[in-house]
Amino acid sequence: MTDFPHLFEPLDLGFTTLRNRTIMGSMHTGLEDRARDFERLATFFAERAKGGVGLIVTGGFSPNLEGSFYPGSSKITTRREARRHRQITDAVHKEGGKIALQVLHAGRYAYSPIKVAPSAIKSPITPFVPRALSERGVRRQIRSYGRAAELAREAGYDGIEIMGSEGYFINQFLAPRTNKREDGWGGSAENRRRIAVEIVRTARAAVGEDFIILYRLSVLDLVEDGQTWEEIVALAKEIEAAGATIISTGIGWHEARVPTIVTSVPRAAFVDMAARLREHVSVPVVTSNRINMPDVAESILAAGKADLIQMARPFLADEDWAIKAQEGRVDEINTCIGCNQACLDHTFERKTASCLVNPRAAHETELVIGPTRTVKHVAVVGAGPAGLSAAVTAAQRGHRVELFEAGEDIGGQFAIAMRIPGKEEFAETVRYYRTQLDLTGVKVHLGTRADEETLSDFDEVVLATGVEPRVPQIEGIDHPKVLTYPQVVLGEVEVGPRVAVIGAGGIGVDVTEFLTTTHSPTLDLQAWEREWGIDADSDNRGGLVEPQVEPSPREVYLVQRKTTKIGAGLGKTTGWVHRAALKMKGVGQITGATYDRIDDAGLHITVDGEQRVLDVDHVVVCAGQESVRDLVEPLEAKGVKVTVIGGADVASELDAKRAIRQGTEVAAAL
Repeated sequence: MTDFPHLFEPLDLGFTTLRNRTIMGSMHTGLEDRARDFERLATFFAERAKGGVGLIVTGGFSPNLEGSFYPGSSKITTRREARRHRQITDAVHKEGGKIALQVLHAGRYAYSPIKVAPSAIKSPITPFVPRALSERGVRRQIRSYGRAAELAREAGYDGIEIMGSEGYFINQFLAPRTNKREDGWGGSAENRRRIAVEIVRTARAAVGEDFIILYRLSVLDLVEDGQTWEEIVALAKEIEAAGATIISTGIGWHEARVPTIVTSVPRAAFVDMAARLREHVSVPVVTSNRINMPDVAESILAAGKADLIQMARPFLADEDWAIKAQEGRVDEINTCIGCNQACLDHTFERKTASCLVNPRAAHETELVIGPTRTVKHVAVVGAGPAGLSAAVTAAQRGHRVELFEAGEDIGGQFAIAMRIPGKEEFAETVRYYRTQLDLTGVKVHLGTRADEETLSDFDEVVLATGVEPRVPQIEGIDHPKVLTYPQVVLGEVEVGPRVAVIGAGGIGVDVTEFLTTTHSPTLDLQAWEREWGIDADSDNRGGLVEPQVEPSPREVYLVQRKTTKIGAGLGKTTGWVHRAALKMKGVGQITGATYDRIDDAGLHITVDGEQRVLDVDHVVVCAGQESVRDLVEPLEAKGVKVTVIGGADVASELDAKRAIRQGTEVAAAL
């Protein structure tokens, strides 16, 4: 019995059966690119298979050299390369799982001078102009997909996924935006989709009937001159006829001006696109994007909107997501918060991907959490992300752990962040740790400020005392107009209609969004769609319409000393979303400012040698943080072994990724 009967109903595909309706979607971890990392990749996938996922899809492997993301990146073109994959497929099958290899041709998205595309049109996110394929070249690309499918079968995979979405090679043929051809592979919609159909047909011929072929189909391009709904439906029907086993729906191109997977996107925002497509095909349809908890997945399936649920990052966050859901242990799920900081940001930086809330993801062979041989009495001071990860991990290993928190609740900076519009998901992490503290038997002391006397009898002390807002040296900094960011976000004061925010790092941007938002669009799908200009029911190509932005309730200036653009230090895959939101809300953005003073007239600044006065009711200080380390010296003086982690260690900019990783690593080494 399960609370989620639709989610855990097996799916009979005729020649094989998936044990449930969950798919771990494709994610490029960086371990795909080198054969020496395949053992780590095998362990990564095996843990997810053991955790109960129905079908795993690997990161993308190119069918040829031209389609590789960058020189030396993952491809499957020879039998020798295919044999290396056996350790991956064997590891997954040993745990009772099924796995498909994603065949992904980057097209104009490749970071390579030899890349090819339907037309010689440069991508806005890569530096090279692609070479337009000849007709003969198109045929060669199609044959390479068939060869990749054949090799995947030899490698022991249960299937392949053909990536036809997200603006990659096949999607580039489908859209007038990137296909300017006038031959048999361009012009009409029929000609533009011809390559997609031929690829599926060729792959099916290469592998036979008893092999899974998923086709990832873009149901909403979210770019100008994308596909129309009529063209998408026609493509889906032809893909089914060509031999696809399953159609998986994809959303948006990488160059789209609309966010699709960041935390501010409402849960299951695009599920209705899968539901609409399901009416036109008879093969199973997969829905995806911002589905991270079992109740959401179950409701989608129960309503008949999809046949399968694809979740990529949720299985990074928790390898046991499926089995926890099936056994009714939902509160134990370590939920993906859609932050992108350790997964997509790492991928684009050519680093090994991981997960902010689960630093073991893709590092399972390096960060081993095993039972301790010697039980220690461990004190953890501070119940923010660093302290929580340290306390829980240490207790999971068998140590006796006590957690001290001066405040009245756990969460630290996450308890503030989850109040920011679009960051409500951060509450899930606090919920997860609250559950784990209880399950692992950590003794929690809330409202308790630990001192050296309290801590002197412990075997180990982990200081995760966090940060406090830095007070800049500005004349008038003690004026009644001046507020700290915790005062604002926690609702301790009523903020006036005109505000200046000092400091435009991550906190300054968050606070500005807090001040300029009346209703969180994350919690209102229709409002979010209006704000970003999405109308999938329109006849417009790509599903785009003119955005309708809810006006800001305040006039806000975001001011920084640096001359760089606002939010320059934010993540590559999320920073642009925040900057776009600030622009939509009409935030005054001032860089290169010198803070002169604060008085009854407002905030006095100098920019480019010109003095200005911002006539504001309040000035919110977001000018960095300082580490709280008061206990270090007293404890060391008593001979107590102290380890400092998180913001107490480094306070330059709040970094939950580093904090949780540090807490986990320190506890693993105790």
